[in-house]
Amino acid sequence: MNPPEHAVVLCVDEKSQIQALDRTAPLLPMRPGQAERRTHDYKRHGTTSLFAALDVKSGKVLGQTHHRHRSIEFRKFLDRIAASVPPDQQVHIIMDNYGTHNGDPKPFVWTKSAEEILASIARFGQRTAGTQAAQLMS
Repeated sequence: MNPPEHAVVLCVDEKSQIQALDRTAPLLPMRPGQAERRTHDYKRHGTTSLFAALDVKSGKVLGQTHHRHRSIEFRKFLDRIAASVPPDQQVHIIMDNYGTHNGDPKPFVWTKSAEEILASIARFGQRTAGTQAAQLMS
């Protein structure tokens, strides 16, 4: 809560089961009035786990991926953090406990109905279409 003035303060978190996907064809280039296009299908290349540390002061991120998500991999990431910080600096870590995310779960409550959300999307589409038409005419 009150680290020394020259300490490195890192916010550490993890994201497990990230899907490694690749499109089956290259991106199609953009043209005037047309957005970048992609194929609908993809190849699966398995999953990976990401460990990341945000330096609160500088905004720099140190990240590392692993094929598995166990304490061994997390320890390797902590060792990488230790190796990246000068030995004369203290490291303070802000983090949650991965196992406590479902200890006292609270459901997310939508504040808008499906009709309100769809109406908002329709209004956005009308504004976007109008902007594109104006750009094409100019």
